Amino acid sequence: MLVAFSVAPAGGGSDSVGDVVADAVRVVRESGLPNETSSMFTTIEAETWDEAMDVVKRAVEAVQARAPRVSLVLKADIRPGHTGQLTAKVERVERALEQR
Repeated sequence: MLVAFSVAPAGGGSDSVGDVVADAVRVVRESGLPNETSSMFTTIEAETWDEAMDVVKRAVEAVQARAPRVSLVLKADIRPGHTGQLTAKVERVERALEQR
């Protein structure tokens, strides 16, 4: 299962949220799950719903420790029996682009 999520502080009075978001990304990286962070989302790959949601919850809690309010956006691709999709999905698109 792939879970893409964005967690950010709200109500802190600053436009810059990078330091607080870094705390959430640190939780993800320390989880040991395959992950990728882009400018808008962090995507993790987990074997189970519980494993993925545990990491998301801990990332939210990391932000919550430093902000009075937290915003969470989450999108999931739940496909049992498939692993390695964090990179495989992108590779399939790249191959399709090369064929045209």
